[in-house]
Amino acid sequence: MRRLIPTGDAARPVAFAEVPQPVPEPDEVLIKVEAFAPNRGETFLLEQPRPGLLPGKDIAGLVVQAAADGSGPGVGTRVVGHTAHGGWAEYATVPTHSLAVLPNGIDCVRAAALPLAGITALRLLRTVGSLAGRRVLLTGASGGVGHYVTELAVGAGAELAAVTATPVRGERLAELGAEVVQEVAAARGPFDVVLESTGGPHLPVALSKVRPGGTLVWFGQASRTPVTLDFFDLLGGPERVRIQHFHYAGAPYGADLATLVRLVEQGRLHPETGRIADWTRTADTLVDLRERRIRGKAVLTTGEER
Repeated sequence: MRRLIPTGDAARPVAFAEVPQPVPEPDEVLIKVEAFAPNRGETFLLEQPRPGLLPGKDIAGLVVQAAADGSGPGVGTRVVGHTAHGGWAEYATVPTHSLAVLPNGIDCVRAAALPLAGITALRLLRTVGSLAGRRVLLTGASGGVGHYVTELAVGAGAELAAVTATPVRGERLAELGAEVVQEVAAARGPFDVVLESTGGPHLPVALSKVRPGGTLVWFGQASRTPVTLDFFDLLGGPERVRIQHFHYAGAPYGADLATLVRLVEQGRLHPETGRIADWTRTADTLVDLRERRIRGKAVLTTGEER
């Protein structure tokens, strides 16, 4: 079968290779991959790939071999899955606890855009609790996570301000109900909750926007620049602010994937896909994703969807 493997070349991060078809563990299904969605964080791993790296977490496709232990869906079932690695291939294995069955109304392109970004959004919002009537600031909002957070938070009753690099990258967020600004400093505080994903010099500014007793949840560092905080600067800002670290990871993922699928089916969540292309364009798409030229998610297809 064909698989995309790292090259170590920043201009062409992956290339096709002929490899054996993977053999699933007893609690895994084998999926014929019909669509997959790379995440920006994966592009960073490709800059200096470790030996044996097999990228690819978010996939959708058809079960062609059921799990030997009897768990999970049977052969011929359309599913979306979040696997540890190896998803950018014709076939991939996924643990049965980390996939969800797709209804007829959801195609594999939309489904593949759900896993990492959608699970992150769900778990991030659970971390901060009820949002009805609360003011929320979201930085780095124009990617996949940002679109899901915005739609879910606004739908839950939050008053949300979203920070994007350009007005164009914030157009869809505004349609979803966010107040869009291009600089953290331009956001009208104070906020009950700040969801911070850019790091660098932006986090201290975002922190200054939190109301006394509020919370900043730090869930990313998209700027790739470390944060510097000055204790004495904090004395002049809001008091008793809590800074909370967040990372989405932790299997099983199946229940959250099923929730995301249900929300899409009900018309309450709409994946924002900035690019859909054949997987022969994966290398170019990864570069554009890394350089922030794609709004929302990018999805690559491996062939005709069933």
